[in-house]
Amino acid sequence: MEYISTDKAPAAIGPYSQAIKAGDFLYASGQIPINPESGEIDTTTIADQADRVCRNIGEILKAAGTDYEHVVKTTCFLAEMSDFAAFNAVYEKYFTGKPARSCVAVKQLPRNVLCEVEIIAYLGK
Repeated sequence: MEYISTDKAPAAIGPYSQAIKAGDFLYASGQIPINPESGEIDTTTIADQADRVCRNIGEILKAAGTDYEHVVKTTCFLAEMSDFAAFNAVYEKYFTGKPARSCVAVKQLPRNVLCEVEIIAYLGK
């Protein structure tokens, strides 16, 4: 098992890792739209927050030596299901390989953000 960490994505805000390589898989913790440079949430729309989340995920994938094409599963959390279409419009630009996915609305997300995404990527050949 190997812990993956990069300063180009937000540091964990709790007792967990950004991601862990275990065997041929990468398990990344849920990412929220924190700007890694400022440590702040500096966006307010679902589109902008989804874009920041996806870019943060991209940096974690890069730190693990992989990319979006190797993501096999995502779990997406939305504060409002009414944001589903706008979220998808951003998500589909990054996850072009169409990994398996769950997407649910939740009562509240950390720091009152609008979305959070976690991923599993396959690192084997």
